Parts: sequence; structure tokens; C-alpha cells
Amino acid sequence: MNDVLYKSTVLVLNRNWQAIDVKTPAHAFCMMANGNATALDILCAGDMRPVKWLEWIVLPVREEDYAVKTVRGLVRVPTVLVLARYSKVPKRRPKLSAKGIWERDGGRCQYTGRKLAPNEGNIDHVLPRSRGGVTSWENCVLADKRVNSCKGNRLPEEIGLKLKKRPQMPRELPVTYFIRNAYNVADWEHFLVPID
Repeated sequence: MNDVLYKSTVLVLNRNWQAIDVKTPAHAFCMMANGNATALDILCAGDMRPVKWLEWIVLPVREEDYAVKTVRGLVRVPTVLVLARYSKVPKRRPKLSAKGIWERDGGRCQYTGRKLAPNEGNIDHVLPRSRGGVTSWENCVLADKRVNSCKGNRLPEEIGLKLKKRPQMPRELPVTYFIRNAYNVADWEHFLVPID
């Protein structure tokens, strides 16, 4: 089996060409063969054209393309698919994690307002766990490590700290914001939201 078939290297666009998912080439080939999607033939100048399955399987394989060996010969692996009928952009919330809290708080200490480097901050429980606090969006904030260390297991007001804003669950965002180009597929850059 070819490993290339089972890595999530195909960006899926809705029919309005908005990124909504990532699939494996094996799944992409099935979607194309069933008529549920077309692949984008993306040329080096940025020109793009949708190509249906029967034309795709006979396209020449370019030097920069990944390809899989079939009984018909080499078939180019698509990098971007466009769905035939689906036009929505699903939404979701970030996962409750240190990364999610960093993103929600914009990389700023919620007590001092200072922008933090990755090694300068950590997650603080406003109501400490030792006093019944839970790990939730509403009780966790990004804090400067020094401030968090001084706060310890006390409430912010007990040591003269005040939150810049009350922590809350982040709003839902289009799934496009959560898609990351883990394999650095150049063709995806036309469709993904740039990261700060």
C-alpha cells in the first residue's frame, strides 16, 4: 500500500470554494468517482480549473505531483477538491486546551495585559482548583508565569489583581479557521485563513 493514500493531504472546499475539511487521497478518489466532488487542477501561475474523475485519471503527472500506481498507470493525487452540492461552512468552537486559551486571550496576560512569549505564560485557574475551581473556559485565563506564581492558590482580589476581562467560552467560528496545513501543501494557501 502507498502511504500517500492515507495521509490527510487533500483540502476539501464547499461548492463556493471555501475550505471546510481535510481528507485522505483514498477518500478523495472515492468522492470524485461517485460524482460528489471534482479535483482542482492548479497550475503554477495560480490558474485553477475543476476536473471530473474521468478526465482526472488521464491527466499527465507533473514532476511536482504525488501519484499512485494503478492498473491504468500513474494517477495524480489531488490536493484540493470542490464538493458538487454542499455549500455550507460548518462552525465549531476551539477545544478547551492551553492552546485554545492562548488563542482566546490573544497571547496576553489577563492580569497585566502584556503580550507574552510562549515561554512566559501559563494557564491560571481564577478560582484555584484547591478551592473548588474547575477547568473551564469561564475559570481559566492566560497569565504571566511570575504573576501566576505569586497568585498561587488565592483569588485575584486577595492579592490585588484584577482581570482585564471576564473569561468566557469563545464563540463558534467557521471550521476554515481551524484547518492547518500540516503537510505544507502549497496549493492550500489559496484557500486557508492566514495565521497571525
